[in-house]
Amino acid sequence: MFYIKNGLGKKWMWLGVLFAFFGAVAAFGIGNTVQSNSVADAMNTTFGVPTWLTGVVIMVLAGAVILGGIKRIAKVAGKLVPVMGIAYIVAGVLVLIVNAGQIGEAFRLIFYYAFNPIAAAGGFAGAAVMAAIRFGVARGIFSNEAGLGSAPIAHAAAQTKNPVRQGLIAMLGTFIDTIVVCTITALVILTSTVWVDGEEGASLTALSFDAALPGFGNQIVAIALAVFAFTTILGWSFYGEKCFQFLFGTRSIMLYRVLFVLAIPLGAMAQLGFIWLMADTFNAMMAIPNLIALALLSPVVFKLTKDYFDGKDVLPGEALDHDN
Repeated sequence: MFYIKNGLGKKWMWLGVLFAFFGAVAAFGIGNTVQSNSVADAMNTTFGVPTWLTGVVIMVLAGAVILGGIKRIAKVAGKLVPVMGIAYIVAGVLVLIVNAGQIGEAFRLIFYYAFNPIAAAGGFAGAAVMAAIRFGVARGIFSNEAGLGSAPIAHAAAQTKNPVRQGLIAMLGTFIDTIVVCTITALVILTSTVWVDGEEGASLTALSFDAALPGFGNQIVAIALAVFAFTTILGWSFYGEKCFQFLFGTRSIMLYRVLFVLAIPLGAMAQLGFIWLMADTFNAMMAIPNLIALALLSPVVFKLTKDYFDGKDVLPGEALDHDN
């Protein structure tokens, strides 16, 4: 919302307001209810933990950080993320080694059904090309937030004066998240037979891992997912809070934090389909003003990028004359 206001000038302030409103609402979907729902689903499938109990535990832990300012929990979770990320990738590679004979067929399925209708098989409804693209784009955005406009809120807090260098770092995150992690996950699922049985959500991934690594594959997924989702909830509470603050001022922050924390157990117990529909809808509404601003500011981005790779000095955003 700030890059829209400062980059396009005050006459485009309304676009920044739209983004902030949709961002504050979207945080309850992509960064809250979907996360708690996924963890609750995985914990229930793997360990038999009731969904309401998972929701309450996440609410208490997240509330301790968001409302109580207990940063120690966030620091521990933050240190666990790279450990669990590596464990997840290693487990995924092991599964693909076990299922090496099915990898070629998995790639064939991906490319064939991307351009051909598929008959209903288990939980997979029939889908034409348009539906395949629609869900592909929606899940891609959900995975890496590219084009959504949320990542700049985090990158704006980085200690750097060079916008191009920070943009390149942001692109690296997208590559690791989608090209590496999501590709491994997709291949693990498609090289198993669990997806044909109608499983969906986090339990589909957990059971697919366990099919090749019985006894601990699903546990790795459940624990990794819990850590990833928890830190995502903390991150998105910051995103949504900043959007809400932009709209209503600093005094409104505590109200937003309370509502955000209370939504966590509701997401854990809600129906998976409804949660994803809500998240996809508000993601799209959040992306629209951001994409408009990206298109309008693309000449600036191209110029700064060219200057950076030509070895010229790139001014920090504060030093640019935005209104000219």
